[in-house]
Amino acid sequence: MKCRKKAVVVDAIQFIYSEQALKQLHAFCGSALGDVVKARHPEAKAEAHIKTLEDGRNNECKHIATEGDYIIKGVKGEFYPCKPDIFHETYDVIGE
Repeated sequence: MKCRKKAVVVDAIQFIYSEQALKQLHAFCGSALGDVVKARHPEAKAEAHIKTLEDGRNNECKHIATEGDYIIKGVKGEFYPCKPDIFHETYDVIGE
C-alpha cells in the first residue's frame, strides 16, 4: 500500500539555545516543555525534553530535541521534535 500524507498546516519553532529563544520556546510549548539542559562542554548541544502524547498519563519526558531541531505542534495540540533535514523535506514554510 502506498499512502500520501494529508496536507495539514502545523505550527513549529526551531530550538535555539539563547535566553530570548528559550522564552519563545516556553511560550510555544507551555507545559509540554520539560527540562532544558546543556552540558558544560563548549561543543555540547543543549537538549529540551518534550512531553508528547506517547508519554501517557505520567507525562514522563521521553522525547529530546537538540539545538537546531524543530518542535512541531500537531493537529491535536501535541508537541514533538523533528530533525532539521526531515523538517525541510516534509514541510514548506508558508508564513509566521
